Amino acid sequence: MQKITFDIEDIYENYDLSGEYAGYYVINNGHINSTFVIDYKDEKDGIKSYVLQHINTHVFKKPDQLMENITAVSDHLRKKILEEGGDPERENLNVIKTKNGATFFIDAQERHWRLYNYISDSYTCQRIEDPKTFYNAAKAFGHFQCRLADFPIQTLHETIPNFHHTVWRFENFKESIEKDVINRVKTVKPEIDFAFKREEDAGVLLALADRGQLPLRVTHNDTKLNNVMFDVHTDEGICVIDLDTVMPGLSLYDFGDSIRFGANTAEEDEKDISKVSLDLELYETYVSGYLASAGKSLNELEIECLPFSAKLLTFECGLRFLTDYLDGDVYFKTAYDDHNLVRCRTQFALVEDIEKKMPQMVEITQRVYKEL
Repeated sequence: MQKITFDIEDIYENYDLSGEYAGYYVINNGHINSTFVIDYKDEKDGIKSYVLQHINTHVFKKPDQLMENITAVSDHLRKKILEEGGDPERENLNVIKTKNGATFFIDAQERHWRLYNYISDSYTCQRIEDPKTFYNAAKAFGHFQCRLADFPIQTLHETIPNFHHTVWRFENFKESIEKDVINRVKTVKPEIDFAFKREEDAGVLLALADRGQLPLRVTHNDTKLNNVMFDVHTDEGICVIDLDTVMPGLSLYDFGDSIRFGANTAEEDEKDISKVSLDLELYETYVSGYLASAGKSLNELEIECLPFSAKLLTFECGLRFLTDYLDGDVYFKTAYDDHNLVRCRTQFALVEDIEKKMPQMVEITQRVYKEL
């Protein structure tokens, strides 16, 4: 990825920020967008910081629609937080408008930039060291879902079409088998058989949605632990960040994906699948936190489907890894030749363990729900 830098003159030109520029530092030079904290010194208030982010338009090809989604969701959340008596400067990712009222600006090199508030006295986590962290993350994502329950979903753009359309993912998988572009099909017969035995699972939630039994909601679609800001004093999850993939979907997508990565006892690319299992205590921890904040906004079928969503999202992820392996590793970044296959096997091993533990997961979910 090419190193991205910014020109401070662009900030002066496009934003009306009080104080004197005092420097910047990189907080995350990730795989998609480049992010900086820029500091301004004010005699009255001291240092005030902002988050400046370069938008990767190779990934997000329609930045106008991207920013329309983010701004609309952010504005809605801000209103809800104010109604609840909260602090939207700490509990929300606010888009700072340019001098002419735009949500981003384009520099002389045709690069797109946006500016957010900086959430001070906070931190992010890359892994779960304490179940309390998982509980607090669940509450944060639950609040996100609950506050957006009445959002006008028809106004959102689908920035990544068919992102969690598992039937569509399965059709892609079938095409990859048929094409067999680098002659790998013969090497993964057990994985292919595993997937086909569960083909009917792919359409379960979609069918319920088509019948109107599962409502379309605002989904985050990247519910990783590090997309929650935690308060340094209380360790509470105070703000959900990285809204690039917010779009219409099912609440179950976000929940299932959280369990897929958060309650797995092994890393995503663990080669020894005997280490892979679903941690039922972590599952209960997340369900408890999530329903404590989102439960009142969900219907009974959504709650009933929570355990299945963990299986489906894990299966979908494994299917995507296997498809990419058959295609020659063209989508996911890999560190070695069989990396995607290892990832696939890890996800499929987790699917198997979830299937074994499904009765316990159902019991946990219903018990937690009844105790609310």
